[in-house]
Amino acid sequence: MDTKRLVLFVIFSMSILMLWEAWQRQHVPAEVLPQTSSIAQDASVPSQSASTPVNLAKTEIGDNNDYKLLSGQRISVTTDLFKANIETVGGDLRRLELLKHRASENDTSNFVLLDDAGKPMTYVAQSGLIGGDLPSHKSVFSSAATSYQMQDGKDTLEVRLSWAGNGVTVDKIYTFHRNNYVIDVTYVVNNGTAAAFTPAVYYQIVHDKDSNQGSKLMPTFTGGSYFTDATKFKKLSFSAMQKEPLKLTSNDGWVGLLQHYFVSAWIPKDGLTREFYTKKLTEHMYIIGTKSTLTSIAPGASLTIPAHLFSGPQTKDDLKAAAPGLEFTVDYGWLTVVASPLFWMLSKIHGVVLNWGIAIILLTVLIKAAFFKLSATSYRSMAKMRELAPRLQSMKEKFGDDKQKMQAAMMDLYKTEKINPMGGCLPILVQIPVFISLYWMLLGSIELRHAPFFGWIHDLSAIDPYYILPILMGATMIIQTYLNPPPTDPLQAKVMKVMPVIFSVFFFFFPAGLVLYWLVNNVLSITQQWYINKMIHAETVLKKSGGKH
Repeated sequence: MDTKRLVLFVIFSMSILMLWEAWQRQHVPAEVLPQTSSIAQDASVPSQSASTPVNLAKTEIGDNNDYKLLSGQRISVTTDLFKANIETVGGDLRRLELLKHRASENDTSNFVLLDDAGKPMTYVAQSGLIGGDLPSHKSVFSSAATSYQMQDGKDTLEVRLSWAGNGVTVDKIYTFHRNNYVIDVTYVVNNGTAAAFTPAVYYQIVHDKDSNQGSKLMPTFTGGSYFTDATKFKKLSFSAMQKEPLKLTSNDGWVGLLQHYFVSAWIPKDGLTREFYTKKLTEHMYIIGTKSTLTSIAPGASLTIPAHLFSGPQTKDDLKAAAPGLEFTVDYGWLTVVASPLFWMLSKIHGVVLNWGIAIILLTVLIKAAFFKLSATSYRSMAKMRELAPRLQSMKEKFGDDKQKMQAAMMDLYKTEKINPMGGCLPILVQIPVFISLYWMLLGSIELRHAPFFGWIHDLSAIDPYYILPILMGATMIIQTYLNPPPTDPLQAKVMKVMPVIFSVFFFFFPAGLVLYWLVNNVLSITQQWYINKMIHAETVLKKSGGKH
């Protein structure tokens, strides 16, 4: 295998690995474990265990097989981070606008994470109680006000919803915290009846299967996710939910809905036994949730049921503070062990230079320095092959189509010149995991979202609006082809000339941060390769002259 063919092999290998990783992100199978009790498959309200009577509300599936949310009165909530809408029916969190995140670089409106509009998406956080006539997410609550706002100097804002029926009163309390994407959701159940009862509580997220799926060239994962100490972090695509609903019992963990840059997760009370489940409501609508049976409430007694809802950006520090394992929602795939330290290093550099674009450049320089000797070994092998190119071409003309003689002559030449044609293979292969890790790390880091670099680059997570970086990237690839030894095979030579153009087209659709990394890496590679080529050429000239200058 000559060096050119090796380079081509590596390029295609990296492409296949990236495409395979993207496919896995979209089609990752769920790990399904046994569950002690069943979950109703066609109702949006989970059933309780058979020992407790269940009063299910009517279904939310309409005649046209579309999912329908019941509506009552909206309660608006404004904090330093959120502009939220809570529905009196069920006390659902129906809309959540993130005040510190723009919708897009070209849209100055705020990013909407949760919404029940149905177009372009349905994404709602629900919770409720089951058992007897307790309020589910279909029951109507009341509120003392229709608008709440966090006041200056206050660190929390409480929104209390109330429900009463048959001697039982229930308060559903949302507590918002300043500078925190964790929302406390607490039920307080008062038993005013003459009999004890044992309720259950459920928390679930409703989401359509079509929105926020990324593009064909840059696919991103949107689907369910969960974590327990036993299973660790798992992703669950909507197609996997359809094939086999999740049934899992655990004493810890959380369930959530994951999308590019953002996540919502229900985090039940510590130590509470929980049953994770998924349901397909309609062809386009799915639920992922968790259900727990609570302790008995005696007559005249009350029970407080706390839980947390994280709903916001995938910022590592915020995720770690919210719940164990939530930080893994920033998913770097099978190379997380490499990508996580790289992000840590990138963050530390950014803390000094305060510009994510410059941090990417400096990180690329550090990585290139770490692999300097390995790269030098590869480039020396390629440089020696380059010096042999005229002799190889003469041999090709001499032996014509006699490939066997040509191959034997080439091996003799390599032996005489003490050149290993595979000498550049291992150094390149060792670096591939790092390159792929950087790719997924830069693609998944919300810190790059709307982060400016300089000049025309106002968002490192978006496409270069003028395609300057991809064009420069293509130019560096063309330069590299001229620095490499020319292939003796005419077809291979044509392929290598076309490759820079093809890859430039792909990079036109890549985020600017990714293109910046590849561009800087290529410039550094060209510099090192040019220097080594020059050095090897000088050695060759000196050798031919018999050691005379």
